[in-house]
Amino acid sequence: MLDQNIFDRISRVLPFLLTAAPKIQRDFIEIAYYAKIPSGREIFAEGDEVNGIALLMSGVVRVYKLSQTGREITLYRFGEGESCIITANAILHQQDFPAIAVVEQDAEAVIIPAETFIDWVKRYDPWRDFVFTLVSQRLSRVMEIIEEVAFQRMDRRVASFLLERSQLKNPISITHQEIANEIGSSREVVSRLLEDFAEQGFIYLSRGEIKVINFEGLKSFLTL
Repeated sequence: MLDQNIFDRISRVLPFLLTAAPKIQRDFIEIAYYAKIPSGREIFAEGDEVNGIALLMSGVVRVYKLSQTGREITLYRFGEGESCIITANAILHQQDFPAIAVVEQDAEAVIIPAETFIDWVKRYDPWRDFVFTLVSQRLSRVMEIIEEVAFQRMDRRVASFLLERSQLKNPISITHQEIANEIGSSREVVSRLLEDFAEQGFIYLSRGEIKVINFEGLKSFLTL
């Protein structure tokens, strides 16, 4: 059960709750429960049974796949006011979790039990609309990743990744292995491409950091 303070906070990041019918609000308060999840905690491993879905109030969760050879590829991240579409799909189809979900930044979440999630999808239009909108938005990103992996050259993918991350912070605090995990490549391939970019004067490499110094140079790879 949620106290009023937690309900008020989750309502600010899930606005549909503010205009939902009193019955929905009462059910949400009575059935959902609050959880703090520390950074580094694995929420689901591949093959786990899914007994609930988390709606984030704060923090970031990374969802990724791991190959038999140990190579990772990030499917997506979700944060404040969002949830995991793979979790939703697994609940709706009564399947085990097909990926790995781990907390990257300390998270606060409201948890909805699986059986309640299904019941609300059937009975409450606002909840169903929220879930389907979430699935639609996130599915588009997953399809973009599939297209990138299948069809884009690796130098283009690394350049695109650096340009995107540098808009948030430059220099970027990241290792070569972490970039490889993000884009589904190997550390060796990523390191070679980064060294090539550095030799051409596009980036500056230092331990644990990459600084973009020629944005136009990196952008040229996006048109190749």
